[in-house]
Amino acid sequence: ISNGCVLGESAYFRGKPSGMIQLNVSNETALLRHVVLGTAEACGPTPTAAQAYDPKSLVHILAGTYPAEADMVPQMESVCAVLEKHGVTVHRPQIKTDVNQIFARDIGFVIEDKLFRSNIIDQRAEEFDAVRPVLQAAIPDLQIIEIPNHVSVEGGDVLLDGDAIFVGTYSGDDFETYMSCRTNTAAVDYLQAQFPNKTVRGFDLIKSNTDGKANVLHLDCCFQPVGRGGALLCADAFVRPEDAAYLRDRYGAEHVFALNMDQVYDMKANLFSISPEVVISDQSFTEVNAWLTGRGIQVETVDYSEISKQGGLFRCSTLPLQRS
Repeated sequence: ISNGCVLGESAYFRGKPSGMIQLNVSNETALLRHVVLGTAEACGPTPTAAQAYDPKSLVHILAGTYPAEADMVPQMESVCAVLEKHGVTVHRPQIKTDVNQIFARDIGFVIEDKLFRSNIIDQRAEEFDAVRPVLQAAIPDLQIIEIPNHVSVEGGDVLLDGDAIFVGTYSGDDFETYMSCRTNTAAVDYLQAQFPNKTVRGFDLIKSNTDGKANVLHLDCCFQPVGRGGALLCADAFVRPEDAAYLRDRYGAEHVFALNMDQVYDMKANLFSISPEVVISDQSFTEVNAWLTGRGIQVETVDYSEISKQGGLFRCSTLPLQRS
């Protein structure tokens, strides 16, 4: 254990913990206390086209613009520095050589005081093993809930809003043919059984293996609660128009920043809240950042352009453990 977000360090976690963690996450914006931030260290060589498991990565593999570790590491360390600036304890995975560990969100998720291990795609199975020592060291009497095998779910598809759990899904019979299908409708039924006092609602997302601008990898790529009662939302990302209308009505059209699919491709929905008053966003998202600022939200800007080439951004690379 050591302090700070030191480049090249491979401790189980960085950032001196202020006591043990009591798991607590019920929404996307409450004050963040503890978070796992992924790492780009030792992430391995550029994958082949056949090894790609999202269409945006495939585009950059084929174009020769896939991001290098040396460019991604400083960007992630910048996020770590912002989190620590705001008093957040940052935990990092144990580094595994030649394993992409950037997107910590997808390997597990916390709802209230329960930690669920995601049933992720086979190519990412090693990632949870790198986070387990972090969790066991910092959380007393940790119980990791293993999700049944028939339930496919990744954390990027699970968003919380108090009495509601929103789940990005795909319900087509061709689920297995899409490399970007990560969460099935069985996840909705499973989470409803786990939290009978909450409303659990699934939202089918559009999918494509080859066209990144016609694909939504996770719900947090097209929908994001921010501040107090606001949200970013792309209606065209949903298979059923009534799903987008439900979210727009829940937050109120006047409190929603409407995104298009080009902006979804650029990851402009995938921001990350440190509190209702502070959001981490990319420095290039000028329109979104201006809207947030207009709502009284402090925007901490980071260049995450290299991370974005892999189809994820700020929420994708963070796994909150405790909010208050």
